Amino acid sequence: MDILRFITAGSVDDGKSTLIGRLLYDSKSILTDQLEAISKQSKNKENGEIDLAILTDGLRAEREQGITIDVAYKYFSTPKRKFIIADAPGHVQYTRNMVTGASNSDLAIILIDARKGVIEQTRRHSLIASLLNIPHVVVAINKMDLVGFSETVFNQIKEDYQAIQESLGLSNVEFIPISALSGENIVDRSAVVMNWYQGDTLLEYLENVEIKQNKNLTHPRLSVQYVLRPQSEEFHDYRGYAGKVGSGIFKKGDTVLIQPSGIRTKIKAIEHNLKEVQEVSAGQSVVLHLEDEIDISRGDTIVGEQNAPTVTQNIESLFCWMDTKDLQVGGKYLLQHNSRTVRCVIKNIDYKLNINTLEKETGAKTIQLNEIGKLEIKTASPLVFDSYKELRTNGGAILIDETTNLTAAALILQ
Repeated sequence: MDILRFITAGSVDDGKSTLIGRLLYDSKSILTDQLEAISKQSKNKENGEIDLAILTDGLRAEREQGITIDVAYKYFSTPKRKFIIADAPGHVQYTRNMVTGASNSDLAIILIDARKGVIEQTRRHSLIASLLNIPHVVVAINKMDLVGFSETVFNQIKEDYQAIQESLGLSNVEFIPISALSGENIVDRSAVVMNWYQGDTLLEYLENVEIKQNKNLTHPRLSVQYVLRPQSEEFHDYRGYAGKVGSGIFKKGDTVLIQPSGIRTKIKAIEHNLKEVQEVSAGQSVVLHLEDEIDISRGDTIVGEQNAPTVTQNIESLFCWMDTKDLQVGGKYLLQHNSRTVRCVIKNIDYKLNINTLEKETGAKTIQLNEIGKLEIKTASPLVFDSYKELRTNGGAILIDETTNLTAAALILQ
């Protein structure tokens, strides 16, 4: 079975945790001991109801406040597919957590409270889904029970969201009216109160949506994590370059380039799981042996001759600012890209995005927590990367504050 990774996002109290709990509960993916535990902790246990949000609100602080702070991951499967769920926080100050959860997702479920309709967080989460190139978006219009299961309300919210969809260029968007609390259209179809809706239930859609194979097999990339030079008589000629194949295929005898130096050589041998093999592909951890003795260090990238990556010190990148300290033009940071870390300086803020209008605002000199926009960055030494749109595994990076060692920004390289 294949695996669908998806994230749920929405504003505070839109019912994300309850939705995931209902999905797990109705698909019978909760173990007996888990069910007993949440039954004891449920706020509504006096009237026999189970608080399904407890399944994902794992931190004590979350349970006490009734909000989601961290990204909670859950796993379940059906006969058709396996699933990995990331439940993202709804508060504005935790938008950075949503970026983290969305970076590896194939699909985003954006919840909208039927009583409130499209709000700022809806736009913010949709923008992040667009920037991160999430292939599929489900707009789950929740709490339909609180608007009398009105088709008119559903159609109005759908129309409002389609304006956002068009402006952001989101292509594969599905609209589903649901009630996470009662389970309408989650696993079981709402045959009575929402019989006007003829589409898939949420689980049916998740089980059947087509997901592209994430592995890119045409752009060979390996970021060197470790240079192996055993200090013993038996292995005195041994020199291997260890790392995980980010994308593409490497074969024994292939001509490769060592970037950023640009030196050309050939693969003499390949090791995988302590055995010599003829080829390896994306996702495998390997050791490459090269024909020539070359000065290669951690952070260098071994790439194929074809579909070469960009090698430059001048970088343009979309970003989501994650630090409580403002970004300043001229600010100095560490840039972490795969196993390579370089010093850099912020040369310019091209623009920041207005979340409400989605317009690009130029002239900004500072950027605050959770703001999104585009930067120009100069690195101290060349960076080897691909456009995020073309190759996600080699197109993402982070900025790190040198003084606190905290992640300051998520970067989407252009």
